[in-house]
Amino acid sequence: QVHLVESGGGLVRAGGSLRLSCSVSGSISSDDYMAWYRQIPGKEREWVASISVGGSTNYADSMKGRFAIFRDTAEMTVFLHTRSVKPEDTAVYYCNAGGRWNGHFYLPGRYWGQGTQVTVSS
Repeated sequence: QVHLVESGGGLVRAGGSLRLSCSVSGSISSDDYMAWYRQIPGKEREWVASISVGGSTNYADSMKGRFAIFRDTAEMTVFLHTRSVKPEDTAVYYCNAGGRWNGHFYLPGRYWGQGTQVTVSS
């Protein structure tokens, strides 16, 4: 059984920074990618960033510059840092594991966390 648990969400003021964590327990391949998604109210879930076991990162075009994804492979933890958050970053942020990068897009794996709510106040 694989479990992903996100943490670090909450209420943040616009312009502030945020650090989200996702810890993985259970048996997944250490070769698998991990990623972050988010779902803004009323919209579909969207991919934010992904990272390989070797540290190669990819970001959605709209996320570049303000988001950074890190991975502690030994601890099976992935982090998402944001700086200068905006009210439009308010969303539920989800962790995903077991996916892969096909050279153009991140293909999500079957493991998802329960999500962590991030609310950015203006």
